[in-house]
Amino acid sequence: MPDALVNETPLLVPPTLGDQTFRQLSGLLISGQIAPGERLSIREIAEAFGVSMTPVREAVSRLAAPGALEVSRNRAATVPVMNVQKFRDITRVRIEIEGFAAALAAENRTAEDLKAIEAAERAFRDLSSTRPQDVSNAVQRNQQLHFEIYAAAHSPTLLEIVQALWLRVGPVLNLDLRENPDRLESGIATLCHADALDAIRDRNPDAARAAIARDIDAAARFIERQNKLPS
Repeated sequence: MPDALVNETPLLVPPTLGDQTFRQLSGLLISGQIAPGERLSIREIAEAFGVSMTPVREAVSRLAAPGALEVSRNRAATVPVMNVQKFRDITRVRIEIEGFAAALAAENRTAEDLKAIEAAERAFRDLSSTRPQDVSNAVQRNQQLHFEIYAAAHSPTLLEIVQALWLRVGPVLNLDLRENPDRLESGIATLCHADALDAIRDRNPDAARAAIARDIDAAARFIERQNKLPS
């Protein structure tokens, strides 16, 4: 086989246990199932995931790099506690980055992307209108909708940045949603999601950016009003 062909052929490397553990632990952080300030036991995570402690340590190290976890000298891992200043800062960045991703989605989305976004928006809307609130499921549907939108931007680099932001803010954002169903009952998220969907359907990047920005800002303001973030 010619060397040029060998060099151009992508290598299909299967995910390692470390990769799988990283994705599982990332999912727990993004979905707010691990609270800010919570200490993570490497041994307990390994037992829960059915792996040895080595891939867990690898995953924890990878999550510490972007600040999603803090690792002390004794290798204990803790979810960082985000104060008001850090929360406001990351909210400003999210509005710019995720708004840009929504704008790109409006420009670049395919028919299949639109179907996926429509399905995710409908699933969240249906859950928001039911009583009593299925908050845990709503958290997952909200996350799914946002990432369907961002995936439609067709920018892997941008999606990685968004994921890094959610790793840091997820424990605050989604834990609050689980504890405060009033955020769902207000209907603001549902309206913003509907506006974002309409804008993406109409290929209107400015309206898509504005809708996602309103959604992020409204959620952040609600969380700040709870006065649970340290100053």
